[in-house]
Amino acid sequence: MSGGDGGLPVVEPPFADAPADPAPRVAGVVLAAGTSSRFGDRNKLLATRGGEPLVRRAARTLLATRLDPVVAVVGHEADRVAGALDGLDVEIVRNDAYAEGQATSVRAGIEALSDRGVDAALIALGDMPFLDPETIETLLDAYAAGVGSALAAAHAGDRGNPVLFDRTHFAALCAVDGDVGGREILLEGEDSACVAVDDPGVRRDIDEPGDLE
Repeated sequence: MSGGDGGLPVVEPPFADAPADPAPRVAGVVLAAGTSSRFGDRNKLLATRGGEPLVRRAARTLLATRLDPVVAVVGHEADRVAGALDGLDVEIVRNDAYAEGQATSVRAGIEALSDRGVDAALIALGDMPFLDPETIETLLDAYAAGVGSALAAAHAGDRGNPVLFDRTHFAALCAVDGDVGGREILLEGEDSACVAVDDPGVRRDIDEPGDLE
């Protein structure tokens, strides 16, 4: 274990403690409600890579793991973004307050899971098409082994996304305001850690058209 971004400890697999039995149930939340303000006049979540909209690619990454259920929070151009997810086993959650910041989408996603009996939620961004499903599996393994109640993927010592939160943080996540999501809860938590992964995709999101290359 070493010190990482934001002072959080960085834990590397394999994890020493035995995994929980039964395995915890973790849901996935794809944040896909933003306005893509830096991408120009197009919705970046509908931009394609390999012929596939970014948001669909992000959702498929979560669906390729043990996450259950997977919800997608839509807001800006909600119908078009939801349409890009047609045919996938993803539940659509609408966030009409999306213009008030990312925290509103986190809240909408967590509230949609409140009565689903999940132990934790993994929050991913809809504009990160390079994320490896194995990274999510590593976070799930770390959580099951008791590494921490708030975990972020990290590559080369740098904190990235996705982030996993135990249900003990759900109330705090729903109370966050602005455009920071759960960052403060992660960085200020006494039981938080970064999980080292060999995946540069955890640090690579899409802000401008050139980022797709």
